[in-house]
Amino acid sequence: MPVRILSIDDDKKYNEWIRNNPQGNLWQSLERKKYLEALGKDVRIYVQEDGGVIAASALVAIDRTNFGLCTWEIPRGPIGNNYKEILKVIRDDAKKDHCLAFYFSPYESCDVGKPSGRNVHAEATRIVDLTLSEEEMLAQMKQKGRYNIRVAQKNGIVVEESDDVDAFYKLAKATGKRDAFGILPRKHYREFLNALDGSFLLLARNPENNEAISGLLGAIWGSKGTYYYGASNYAHRAFMAPYLLQWKSMLLCKTKRCTQYDLLGVAPPNAPSSHPWSGITSFKEKFGGSLVTYPPERQILLRPMTHRLLSLKRELFH
Repeated sequence: MPVRILSIDDDKKYNEWIRNNPQGNLWQSLERKKYLEALGKDVRIYVQEDGGVIAASALVAIDRTNFGLCTWEIPRGPIGNNYKEILKVIRDDAKKDHCLAFYFSPYESCDVGKPSGRNVHAEATRIVDLTLSEEEMLAQMKQKGRYNIRVAQKNGIVVEESDDVDAFYKLAKATGKRDAFGILPRKHYREFLNALDGSFLLLARNPENNEAISGLLGAIWGSKGTYYYGASNYAHRAFMAPYLLQWKSMLLCKTKRCTQYDLLGVAPPNAPSSHPWSGITSFKEKFGGSLVTYPPERQILLRPMTHRLLSLKRELFH
């Protein structure tokens, strides 16, 4: 079956395919393509067709580096069955583009390439059933989760939809400094809210002075709401604002007719305590839901020596 790069004239055709496929997801959507392009990234969608009908697809995000080099990534894809041919075409095109390596996150176990060792896309997540009543949603949470939501409510925390990206970025900087992890540039959060259709920002405010003390960026795609970015002011941790934020985010997605809420990433089962997702796993487990796992991300190294040298440089000067 032939493989080609999708043209803009085929957006409607692709949108119908990706939204109706059981594996279809936000990361392979036209909405995310628009967001990535707003950040200045090159995005291509490859499709494999059978008699003019899409049988498999892969949205590829390309990161350009110095000296004309790049990396290619297929987040939460490819989509469809028998996609090895589409990976072969992408690999050949990536070679021509001076690509160091390309990464992909398949839905099912795959023998193409090898595990990447990265943790960009989680190997496990928790999905909350939004078809339950509010009482049932609370009942399936851990007791501590319900308790902390009530604490925030008793403290009078006000949660509101907002477009104040600057307030969120201020919280993100404080969170990143406290927990010793990098944060994205302000532009990424701004474009997430402005360029990604279905995105939303919730801010939790201290009732005493209206100060934003916690924030949540999420997105709705199809019937699923997703918690994407979170930030909070540690000085106000006793207010338990992040718990009320998650609850309000779930209820917002429920009112938008979502049937699922993705907490977006926990450490996989039996992961060591050093796993980079371990720190947030306990927090997310308090909201209940079902554990869903994915195969580890895989990589195909196209310029292994150059890739290794650049990785060493990053480690030395990080």
